[in-house]
Amino acid sequence: MIRIAPAGRALAVAAAASLALTACGGGGDAGTAAKASESSAPASSAPAAAKGDGTLTIGTLLPQTGSLAFLGPPEFAGVDQAVKEINDAGGVLGKQVTKIHTDSGDTTTNLASQSVDKLLAQKADAIIGAASSSVSESVIDKITGAGVVQFSPANTSDKFTTINDNGLYFRTAPPDKLQGRVLGDLIAADGSDTIGILAMQDSYGSGLADQVTKTAQGAGAEVVERVDYDPKAADFSADVAKIKAKNPKAIVLIGFEEGAKVVQELVKQSLTADKVKWYMVDGNMSNSNYLKMPKGTLKGVKGTIPGAAAPEEFRKKLLANDPKLTNYTYAAESYDAAILIALAAEAAKDDSGKAIGAKLPEVSKGGEKCKDFKTCAELLKAGKDIDYDGVSGPIEFNDAGDPAEATIGVYQYGGENTYDATKALEYRTGKIDG
Repeated sequence: MIRIAPAGRALAVAAAASLALTACGGGGDAGTAAKASESSAPASSAPAAAKGDGTLTIGTLLPQTGSLAFLGPPEFAGVDQAVKEINDAGGVLGKQVTKIHTDSGDTTTNLASQSVDKLLAQKADAIIGAASSSVSESVIDKITGAGVVQFSPANTSDKFTTINDNGLYFRTAPPDKLQGRVLGDLIAADGSDTIGILAMQDSYGSGLADQVTKTAQGAGAEVVERVDYDPKAADFSADVAKIKAKNPKAIVLIGFEEGAKVVQELVKQSLTADKVKWYMVDGNMSNSNYLKMPKGTLKGVKGTIPGAAAPEEFRKKLLANDPKLTNYTYAAESYDAAILIALAAEAAKDDSGKAIGAKLPEVSKGGEKCKDFKTCAELLKAGKDIDYDGVSGPIEFNDAGDPAEATIGVYQYGGENTYDATKALEYRTGKIDG
């Protein structure tokens, strides 16, 4: 069971201040998910050596291009800041950490597979990424089959909870069942008893739409129409028309960058945000994708993003590295992923992927609390067991490599078609079983 309760942070959404979120039953399938469809792995992905080479190499597989490119800058910035702090503190196993950035692209290209080949050839011990759940599914066999840790800061598909990963897949982002529950309860609490859902047709979109439907209906609302659309479609007029025909009071938009085209079609068909309540999710909550639209197009639109709002001190550090940042989505999760990988290597006294994977759960719970690499590493060198609590939250891994606790933030757009990424109405879950 999952308990969801307010975390007591600043309220960015006044209308949601009285939102009461009740406990929900389990969600998602318990069966084993299908493995990613990699028919063969290159010679470079042969099983890793039993012992690392002494130099921790962290690769990134994050979006520089494609439908989630707006998430790339904060994720890269988070990794960069973590590696800087790790190396400033003396590195891992007495050596500086090596960092290699690559582009994950999206599912319309083969960039992710090519980037993984490059990282494996350069002896990456752990790979942070991908952001897209579908992209991660396409390369997880290649990465974990090579004995390398795959650690995503942003994958939320429920499939990864049961996927065959050789014990080497981890994530700091919580499963979609949590975001879906918060969003479903938010919609019902806002007074919308009829809902239309427009969701991209992939594991992310479908899984999140399923959970929103289940939660909203459990709260007394009705999903009167759901359309799972092709994100590569040139036109979304027919999809939006199906929603319009059912006259819902609220519309949930679940997708990536193509969401801007969906929004334009909603406006074209007079389903504007001042007439129908719109709700978005982390994949389309962007401060750059809607800037060319008329001011006020998204005013009042609410959306959910897994994770707590980035603290001010952390934001300042990121801006020093990248002054152009406009949002901080998954920056903290990326930072924590790199720190945890480094601490696991220190705890194992071995930088190999398998050694890191074995120690990741251990450094995330049960020991002496610590909140930065330097302090945690000193405790490890003193023979202490540690419990790293990160910028993104407690990050206590369960047996599936998922965070056992999580925070979901609710944000609201203003008249400039942007939202304040520093403020959120936050909900923290209790311990997640399984």
